[in-house]
Amino acid sequence: MPGTEHPVPPESGAHGVGRRRFLGYVLAAPTLMAAAELVPASEARADIPSPEITELVDLNDVMTAAALPTSGLITVEVDQDGTVSFALPRTEVGQGITTSTAMLIAEELGVPLERVHVTLADARPELLFNQLTGGSNTTFSTYTPIRVAAAVARGRLLGAAAAEWGISVTELTLRAGVVTGPGGRSVGIGALSGRAASVRTEQVAVDLKPHDEFTVVGRPHGRIDALAAVTGRKKFTMDLDVPDALPTMVCRPPTINGKVGSVSNQAEVRAMPGVTDVVVMSTGVAVRAATFGRCIDAVRALKVSWRAGSAAGKSDESVLRQLQAAELPLGLPPLTPSVEGRFTFHFRSNSALEPNCAIADVRPDRAEVWSSLKAPIVAKEAIAAKLGLPLGAVTVHVTEGGGSFGRKLFFDAALEAVEISRKIGKPVKLMWHRADDSRQGRVHPMATSRVRIAHLGDTVLGYRQRHTSVSTDLGHGLGEIFTALAAKLPVGDIGFSETFFQLSQSMPYDFGANSRLLSETDKSFNTGSMRNVYSPDVTCARELLVDRLAARMDKDPYRLRHDFLRDERYRAVLAKVAEAGNWGRSMPAGTAQGIAFHSEYHSVSAVLVEIDCRPGTVDRPIRDGVTGPRVTKAVMAVDVGLAVNPRGLEAQMMGCLMDGIALTLTSSLHLRDGHFLEASWDNYFYTRQWNTPPELDVIVMPATTGRPGGAGELGVAASMAAVACAYGRATGTMPTVFPINHGTLSFEPKPTVPPVPASPTDGLDHVR
Repeated sequence: MPGTEHPVPPESGAHGVGRRRFLGYVLAAPTLMAAAELVPASEARADIPSPEITELVDLNDVMTAAALPTSGLITVEVDQDGTVSFALPRTEVGQGITTSTAMLIAEELGVPLERVHVTLADARPELLFNQLTGGSNTTFSTYTPIRVAAAVARGRLLGAAAAEWGISVTELTLRAGVVTGPGGRSVGIGALSGRAASVRTEQVAVDLKPHDEFTVVGRPHGRIDALAAVTGRKKFTMDLDVPDALPTMVCRPPTINGKVGSVSNQAEVRAMPGVTDVVVMSTGVAVRAATFGRCIDAVRALKVSWRAGSAAGKSDESVLRQLQAAELPLGLPPLTPSVEGRFTFHFRSNSALEPNCAIADVRPDRAEVWSSLKAPIVAKEAIAAKLGLPLGAVTVHVTEGGGSFGRKLFFDAALEAVEISRKIGKPVKLMWHRADDSRQGRVHPMATSRVRIAHLGDTVLGYRQRHTSVSTDLGHGLGEIFTALAAKLPVGDIGFSETFFQLSQSMPYDFGANSRLLSETDKSFNTGSMRNVYSPDVTCARELLVDRLAARMDKDPYRLRHDFLRDERYRAVLAKVAEAGNWGRSMPAGTAQGIAFHSEYHSVSAVLVEIDCRPGTVDRPIRDGVTGPRVTKAVMAVDVGLAVNPRGLEAQMMGCLMDGIALTLTSSLHLRDGHFLEASWDNYFYTRQWNTPPELDVIVMPATTGRPGGAGELGVAASMAAVACAYGRATGTMPTVFPINHGTLSFEPKPTVPPVPASPTDGLDHVR
């Protein structure tokens, strides 16, 4: 839901935005409804120091521009009970966007935060590109339109009160949801809602509140859904009570994307206690039963012969050979000194904490689906096509999700639920097992990255990076069916991926002539856009080479970065993290600091970590776990322009740090003979308590640009790179394979047949 400002210079100086005139609409409705106007982008940026592409336009800008034409279709409604309603066309998956959205409305409209009710909009194809959650784009693109719509509503409420009392609007104030006038007269906005409404749609002009009058935006706020979350009252997909939608699970193949050959005991399984239906489908054999426990029993009992999958016979080693064969050349060796490195990044799981799930009720003439979807328009269009139904006969409800960061851009659970419901003629509540998520779900592609930096004296002459990856499925496109189809075409896919790559990667250093190219190969895996997509791998490789360059040039790693950063804003963030983290302090042998920098989507981040690689730490006993080094301290500094909710931003950055630690040290999937060995979170080693730093500080820099930049993924790349650099300095050997513990298999792989492991019964045995 984008919006742009008229090219009127700010009144409050370079670091703030003063009053500016915007256009909006009052919509014809019984109660007050307001929306932003469509205004073409016309603000020019005059501070571009060089033709670095992401400083001219990046992926976030493209997504915002694509959403611009439908910004006026999203409305703020003032209800007669004095509350304000807003259906957000994005998906809340734990990142806190319902809270930040409510803050924007509360700020501009002048109502208490607790009286703003933000829900998630159903799939609305008329929004086109305006209902995709990704690329750290939500707050970036919705910031101005939401404020404009709220300001339109505020102006109408004040106008209605002024007309009723026969006075000027300038004599009125609106605070805490109450309009107050001379003589102590007051009226709540609920009582004014009907009078402020319009019988026809009207265009109006509004001024937005200047930043120096903000009382909500920019102040730390707890999440508006926190109480519901911690008390179990928050509703996720599996919590919904859809009539007759019984638990459903799928018996899946032992190899990636295998297909059913035959089922020898389908009737016997159907006769098991609690089982209502057993049906062969495109991705396996579906079982519907009275409880999920009965589903698991039935899935484990099925005897299925399977046809080989798309990755049959492949292993980590064979995929790595494919990647190396597909690498683009770095070019002729430079005539000047250079540093060079090749880095390998193994497959990683893109599973969320909430299992992949969906509810579907398919009838002959209609279908209704409930799921946490980040591309709900594509889902609705794909479901309608799959069922042969008109688009209007399919309703897709977007539910809140328990995590995602890329996984929920794909709607495979919804498609499966629809297929099963149609085949058996009954509603289903489909949930993937944890083993399904690890072995058949979306994964971050295995990749290699080659980097070369040429230098002479104190000058860096050039930077080249060639990133080679198993194909990343970007089949969600920009959130609607046309770009989704284009991203799947034989030629369109690499064009889409290369465009995505170039518009999401930046070069923050003055490293002379620089180039980054992407090569992709092998479409046999179920891949997806893990949080930060290409950036963690690309930035980690770059920052490790920057450390090597510093050593070659006999410079301090922090000082070299600081001196070569392209922008004063960048240098301020790096300097802040170095100061707060006491960069350069004396540390024992086997421990070290690492520092790294990353910029994206008009935001910047720097991370300093300290790591302990001493034998006593690396070899400490952890039950069934990968131990290895421990990050003992982390300091992060971020500049996102304007932080709408600093507390929410801090939480995001903490999550980014945990992602970075996992990606560097422990978190990967092991591919053998066409399947992944991991079968749940107990043997997929995301950051655990023993690798979480006891000291952690997140510094949110003061507002610099007057509007929000992208923040949801901002800290992952710098965190991964800082941990990698610290490890290299502590051990004296630059790491080149990630995670560094990938070669350690600390668990006994669970069998793939049956595909669902037996439920654990030893919980009490592990109590300490």
